[in-house]
Amino acid sequence: MRRLVRSFTVLLVLASTGLAGIEVSRLHAASPLARTDAEIVADALPRLAFQRAALDGGSAARMQQLFPEGWFFSYTLYGLTWLDVGARSAQLTPRALAEARWALSHVDSAQGSAVFDASLDPPYGVFYQGWATWLRGGVVALDGPGAPERARLSADADVLATAFRRQLDATGSPFLTAYPGQAWPCDSAVGLAAVRLAGTLTGADRADLVRDWLAAADTRRDPATGLLPHTVDPATGQPTSGARATSQVMILRFLREVDPAAGARDWAVFRERFASTVPGVPGIREHPRGVDLAGDVDSGPLVGGLSLSASAVALGDAVVYGDAPAATALTGLAEAAGLAVQWDGTRRYLGGQLPVGDAFLAWSLAARPWTGGETSAATGPSWTWRLPWYAVLSALLAPAWLLGLVAAGIAPFGRARRRTGPASTEPRPDVPPVVTAPGSGR
Repeated sequence: MRRLVRSFTVLLVLASTGLAGIEVSRLHAASPLARTDAEIVADALPRLAFQRAALDGGSAARMQQLFPEGWFFSYTLYGLTWLDVGARSAQLTPRALAEARWALSHVDSAQGSAVFDASLDPPYGVFYQGWATWLRGGVVALDGPGAPERARLSADADVLATAFRRQLDATGSPFLTAYPGQAWPCDSAVGLAAVRLAGTLTGADRADLVRDWLAAADTRRDPATGLLPHTVDPATGQPTSGARATSQVMILRFLREVDPAAGARDWAVFRERFASTVPGVPGIREHPRGVDLAGDVDSGPLVGGLSLSASAVALGDAVVYGDAPAATALTGLAEAAGLAVQWDGTRRYLGGQLPVGDAFLAWSLAARPWTGGETSAATGPSWTWRLPWYAVLSALLAPAWLLGLVAAGIAPFGRARRRTGPASTEPRPDVPPVVTAPGSGR
């Protein structure tokens, strides 16, 4: 029994060392900016395989129970990631279009618009219309001028553009409602990006609308950070809450498609105000530095003030803004903290319990700009952010290895086994026998 315990202890120490080695390698995972198109595609395919299996198993309905757009995002992000894969691999373009159209069919379904209000302007609100039009525009962009979705794209973009112009002319606000009496600037940023994308694909000139929208948005920024706010008054567009990471990471992803220069400027400010202050965890704070509030339905639970969802989406922002240090740090953090498991052609995080989280991360890792010019930034931390991980792993492994050496009986940590059994009475050949005198008592 003692031998079995010793063997198990040694095996446990070796397994722990192997897991620590895996974690260290994940800390150094290459970001999308350091990968080739082929490597990005190879990384995305097992993630998409897991998502498709999860969707077929009803994961979208489960995610809807967690937050209001869980169902919608589950399908939309799956389709968007496939479009990025298809753009990077000509061989996979037909499959990418088929999968994206499958996702779009769910977005277009009655269930896709069920939680939104048809009486809004635009119908079902800017959240639904913006994301649906963006996904449709991506399909048209990948398939080319002959795409059957082209006419619907043009019509939906006209509806969105008309709603934006009507709001700007009536109230001066650039922000449309997503739900009755509620408006988030991030949703309008998606909608405007979709309008601009459709314009480039159909030839519609909406430069005036884009210019007026940006000017109006600049007059309604959060005074504390200089960024666009989290929520606004639906009638005036004036801020009702300050900038928050959950919405800011979406604004930045789509502002890149509308005005790359303005987006790059805001990305630098965002990184300065919202980057993590937790050693070894280069994620994204939900609130600006110095503001510590609890999480809510938008952010989800916060860990040390950090938002897991915002950190995952910010990785995509870092990629489209060409911020190599930030992309490297956020990729390493996601891989090390996500406890990814890959088998049977699928890859999942946190045991696959939150498929929509996997969808956000996959969308970020496959990210590429769809419109606009090139940008380049460098706001992320240096490689030293990993040092606390090295220290913690070393502190955990040191006593484990000491225990393993003791269990293995390796000197000087353990005692070698002593021989058992009767002692030999045979004299050593190199030692002469002792002869005692009679009566000596010996």
